[in-house]
Amino acid sequence: MKVNHYQDVSQQPVEMEGSSGCSVRQLLGERDGTPTFAMRQFEVAPGGFTPRHSHPYEHEVFVLEGEGEVFEGAAPHRLRAGDVVFVKPDEVHQFRNTGNGPLKFLCLIPNSAAGKKVTVAPECGRE
Repeated sequence: MKVNHYQDVSQQPVEMEGSSGCSVRQLLGERDGTPTFAMRQFEVAPGGFTPRHSHPYEHEVFVLEGEGEVFEGAAPHRLRAGDVVFVKPDEVHQFRNTGNGPLKFLCLIPNSAAGKKVTVAPECGRE
């Protein structure tokens, strides 16, 4: 068993093209002995966003705090604390903070996602 506080895990900026004001903590993964899933915690600053992207694996999201939107392609869905999101493989998606405080969410992906291609959508970062 591994137990630690999320703040003991270093927070790193998301440096993918099309990202702004976004950071991630790699909470649990294969390096910790997880056999199936990796858990990450994202924090998006007010006005910030993740890249508009897709990848060949699913992920599940649980919103911890804040307000925002998740785009399913071009269609926005409002988000707030307590909401859950299932992103299907190859679905174009993006998370945006529309609130005044940080948008924080947990994101779980399969360990098999390691090394798989993430495709940033061409319109990413353009308003």
